[in-house]
Amino acid sequence: MHQLTRRGFLLSGAALATVPIFAAAETRPVVAVVRITKDKITTAVEKAIDLLGGIGQVMKGKDSVLLKPNLVSTQVEATTKPEVIRALAQLMKGAGKEVLIGEGSTAAPKFNVVGLQVFRTSRRDILDPMQQYVFEQLGYAEMAKTLRVPLVNLHSGDLAEVPVPGGFVYDKLTIHKSLIDVDLLCSVPMMKTHQLATVTLGMKNLVGVFPGTVYQAIRGRMHDDAARIEPTAASAVVVDMVRANKLGLVVVDGSMAMEGNGPSMGKLVKMDVIIAGTNPVATDMVAASAMGFEPGEIPTFAWANKAGLTPVRLADIELRGDALDQVRRPFQKPFLMKWNNIRPLWGAKEI
Repeated sequence: MHQLTRRGFLLSGAALATVPIFAAAETRPVVAVVRITKDKITTAVEKAIDLLGGIGQVMKGKDSVLLKPNLVSTQVEATTKPEVIRALAQLMKGAGKEVLIGEGSTAAPKFNVVGLQVFRTSRRDILDPMQQYVFEQLGYAEMAKTLRVPLVNLHSGDLAEVPVPGGFVYDKLTIHKSLIDVDLLCSVPMMKTHQLATVTLGMKNLVGVFPGTVYQAIRGRMHDDAARIEPTAASAVVVDMVRANKLGLVVVDGSMAMEGNGPSMGKLVKMDVIIAGTNPVATDMVAASAMGFEPGEIPTFAWANKAGLTPVRLADIELRGDALDQVRRPFQKPFLMKWNNIRPLWGAKEI
């Protein structure tokens, strides 16, 4: 029987199907850093993938991929630019791969946002039209139609349970079956700060794969469960979801970034950078460093390392492309809050 050891975890049988492809890597992880010049985002994305060995290497042995942008809401300035997703989809399709684009957005006006109040909900009759509305408002519906790429609403539909061996919050998670069926999950976050998790990058972006019909939109039920383990309610549980998926590529959209009180109320920063890697921890660590954060400031990294995911230090990462010092800009840090303090004020009521 095949087995895989990850610093204390011994997995076998069906559990192997959900182990992230980076978990078995013994080589030094590679992260590409590419400056965007003259607003040519597509060119920067293509160069970043080339620095990782090209699309053939990134997709070696894989026939399908789901691209997961960060479409937290209809707020354009707080979401992944369609151009980044388009560039990746075209590269994947050009290599003959099947491409899906999937998301489970948090909130949208007219659905679970009324005035200034945001509601939690698990109602499919709210979540399904909300997700379609977000896709349409942000230009993803039109882009997907042009590319002939299916859009997947990760809130509902064909769902299945997957095991999380040694999970911190959950020993099993419910996810959309498309995430199980594809060979690779590619997280494409916008570079942002976050008032719970400090930063929201490739791993934190997987909050959007928690189906709202199970964990509620704004992920109220998930955060409530996670808060019993640690106060951010968005760090240990994210690592659980990373380990339940085939997350093997992160491409950080740093064309425009957000500092201060992200993920939606911060200040926009023109960073002009694309950061990409096949190791999610390494890629996020480099992106956080570009934002002026030390690895020890990001609780998600500590939980990832506790789960046996590496690297632990920036020095353990091979950087390619532009020097990190050339793109680094110290971000205004968020005012950090604990979930149990936010809960009475945001998403406390259910519809």
